[in-house]
Amino acid sequence: MFAIVRTGGKQYRVAAGDKITVEKIVGAIGDKVALTDVLLAGDGGELTSTVGLTVAAEIVAQGRGEKIIVFKKKRRHNYRRKQGHRQSLTLLKIVAIGAEAKKAKPAKVEAASPAVEADAAPAKKPAAKKAAPKKAAAE
Repeated sequence: MFAIVRTGGKQYRVAAGDKITVEKIVGAIGDKVALTDVLLAGDGGELTSTVGLTVAAEIVAQGRGEKIIVFKKKRRHNYRRKQGHRQSLTLLKIVAIGAEAKKAKPAKVEAASPAVEADAAPAKKPAAKKAAPKKAAAE
């Protein structure tokens, strides 16, 4: 079974047992992570529904990518700027595809007629009236 998941603004095709390098995900080595943004899933040539589908993964390593040099120059103006960048990355091992996200089931509400619901609703207290300002005594 395979799935296409979106994380860090990129899409990855994964299967159980694959290792992928993604943008940094907060967590320690060995922590379990659930990738819930599944775009497509299938087995062989058949596609399956992605409603409630998650991909379970485990963090293998936290690291940084290769250094990228950002160099800006404007010729004949003595303008040169050099800056480096290293992206923080996470190495994930895909454990399983198809694990359902566990959510608490809402309590069942019995259907009642609107008249019964109106009686059951607590009555609102009327707003307190403000006292009228006292008029000055006429002499």
